[in-house]
Amino acid sequence: MELHRPGVSVYTVPTDAPEADSTLAWEATTVVIAEVSAGGATGTGWTYGPPAVGDFLEGHLAPLVEGRSALDIPAAHDAMCRSVRDIGRPGIASCAISALDIALWDLKARLLELPLVRLLGARRERVPVYGSGGFTTYHDTHMAAQLNGWVHGQHIPRVKIKVGEGWGREVVRDLHRVRTARHVIGEHAELYVDADGAYTRKQAVRVGRVLAEHGVGWFEEPVSSDDLTGLRLVRDAVVSDVTAGEYGFDLPYFARMITAGAVDCLLVDATRCGGVTGFLRAAALAEAHGLEVSAHCAPHAHAAVAAAVPNLRHIEWFHDHVRVEDMLFDGALDPAGGTVTPARGLGHGLTLRAQDVTEYRVG
Repeated sequence: MELHRPGVSVYTVPTDAPEADSTLAWEATTVVIAEVSAGGATGTGWTYGPPAVGDFLEGHLAPLVEGRSALDIPAAHDAMCRSVRDIGRPGIASCAISALDIALWDLKARLLELPLVRLLGARRERVPVYGSGGFTTYHDTHMAAQLNGWVHGQHIPRVKIKVGEGWGREVVRDLHRVRTARHVIGEHAELYVDADGAYTRKQAVRVGRVLAEHGVGWFEEPVSSDDLTGLRLVRDAVVSDVTAGEYGFDLPYFARMITAGAVDCLLVDATRCGGVTGFLRAAALAEAHGLEVSAHCAPHAHAAVAAAVPNLRHIEWFHDHVRVEDMLFDGALDPAGGTVTPARGLGHGLTLRAQDVTEYRVG
């Protein structure tokens, strides 16, 4: 079965409130969707990034996969990766490859009349999730309502908030928000923080010691993820697990981070690292070094592949992407109880509601 030329669409959805982390603020989220067909079936994949991702996907990658076998995903994936040698793999190119790879896996599962999780082979039936949001723009009441909804409403026993506000210049407020979050969720729920690389090395160590007093078990990007030496220094000095990896666009990136001993748990994002194919390879690399992986954002793109890898810790149930995926697709999952079950229907189980979301289409 030969692949038809993939189609591309781009949607921008405004946030439901002003949002920011320690180093960036935004008011909308843009998703780029790839659809590829063969044998009367269509597979759908997506990534998060600027509309330029869609332009690259349509102009550069789509002709490369047209006419190839729909069943031979490694060949298509390899062709896409080789084609960006002189362009550069990280960033726009890798996001586009990721969206198309996810679509190819979805298509293959549908052609074989299987759920994607069965095509990959399930390691677990249910996948743990953690609620993620707590943006620095939220006042205490807003943050408390969000955390309450996850922990006491949906019974998700692990949540994450943003710290490092203003490139690390608001530590007093950071720690106030941590104390507030702990009070809201109670003693038994797990509390995580994400500094998005805002702190300096020694500053992260000092903050990390206070975090330990409030039972924070996850300290994401305490310093820049480009500072592997700094991550290792903080990891050795604090009690919380130090994590990073969300900006991994290719396998060598993850290899460098692992070899440096920079993290206790490796973050992997299928919408950036090369789709399902890239996620499986990164997870295998981490497993070979005794590390677990956690799926970064885009929860519905990760549910099936997360269920397939043996060394998974959890999926990030990220507020923005949950909203967008629920708005754009039929088949959204339910995280009640702190886990999701990958779709039992064909493919990854999501279907684009193109006619219902035309107001958000920008490309």
